[in-house]
Amino acid sequence: MNVLIFAFSRQGYKKALEIEGKWKSDEKSISIKIIVKCRALKDVWEEKSIEGCISENIENTNVIVFVGAVGIAVRSIAPFVKHKSKDPAVVVIDETGKFCISLLSGHMGGGNELTDKIARMTGALPVITTATDREGKFAVDEFARKNNMFICDWNKAKRISAFILEGNCVNIDFNMPFKGSIPNELKRYEGCEMGIKISYYNEGVNENTLQVVPKVIGVGIGCRKNTDEKEIEYAILKCLEGENININSLFKVGSIDIKKNERGIIEFCKKRNLPFVTYSAERLNEVKGDFSKSEFVESVTGVSNVCERSAAAEGEKLICRKKVYGRVTVALSIKKAVINFE
Repeated sequence: MNVLIFAFSRQGYKKALEIEGKWKSDEKSISIKIIVKCRALKDVWEEKSIEGCISENIENTNVIVFVGAVGIAVRSIAPFVKHKSKDPAVVVIDETGKFCISLLSGHMGGGNELTDKIARMTGALPVITTATDREGKFAVDEFARKNNMFICDWNKAKRISAFILEGNCVNIDFNMPFKGSIPNELKRYEGCEMGIKISYYNEGVNENTLQVVPKVIGVGIGCRKNTDEKEIEYAILKCLEGENININSLFKVGSIDIKKNERGIIEFCKKRNLPFVTYSAERLNEVKGDFSKSEFVESVTGVSNVCERSAAAEGEKLICRKKVYGRVTVALSIKKAVINFE
C-alpha cells in the first residue's frame, strides 16, 4: 500500500509523523510519503503545488491523507476524481487529532476502514457518512473490495444498495466455500426482486442481477522473443473465451524468469493492472502435477512446459491445459478462495 500524507503546519507535520510511525509499526510493507506545505518548516518544505504532488504520485497511490481542513482536501483532489472503482481512498484528520473523516472512496478504496484505523492510532473520532455503514447494512462494493472481486455493473450496484436501504432483501448466488454469517439482507434460493451472482464465468445475468467476479484465475504464458502486446492479448482473450471465463477474474500472469523483460507481456499486465510473476526453471520443475511436455521448450528454457507450470506454480489447480495461438502458449489455473462475510 502506498500512502501520501499532506501536512500544512508545524502541528500538522507532527501529527503526520505520528501517523507514519504507528502505521509502519503495524504494517511493515507500507510505503508512506509525507509532503509538507508549510514554509516555516524549511528543511522539509515542498515547493511543488499540492495538485502537482498528487498528479506526480496518483497512479501509484492507494491512500491520500490530509492533515488539515476538509476544504483544502476537496479543492486539491477534485481534478483527479474519476470513479469510485478507481479513486484512491481520501481521509482527512484535523491537525489536533480530534476528528478523522472518510472523504472519498469509503468502500472500494477502503476509506472507511482506514478512517477507523487512523482514528485508533490518534485517538480521533471517526466520521463516516456512507448510508449503508450508518444503518449497518450490507454494502456490495465494500464486500467486493474485501474479497478481491470485480463489480461488473456499477449502476446495478447502486440500485442494489438503494434497494437494501429501503428495507428489501436480495438474492445471492455463489458456488464457493464461505466463512462467517451471510448478512440478513442476503438470501439464498429465494425469489427476491434483485440479486447478486458471484462467478468467474461469463454469466448471462438479467437486468436485476449484478455479477461480481472473484479474482481467482491465473494465466501461465510462454511466447517467442519480442512477441508484441497485441499478440499476447489476443492469445489470452481467445483462451478465456474458449473457457467462457470473464477476463476480470484474472489475478496474475506467470511465466519463466527469462521472460521477465518481455515487453509484450509487461505491457499487457500494465494495461490490465495485473502482477507479472516469473519463476526460475528450477522452481517450475518443482511444481507437482501432470503437465504437457516439449523437448524443444526444455532445450531452450530448461523446463518441459512453461505456461502450464507457471500457471500452477503457487499451488493453483490447472483448469485449462496449454493452448497454442501463433507464437504464444497459454494455460489457465484457479486458486483456492473462500468468500468472507465477516
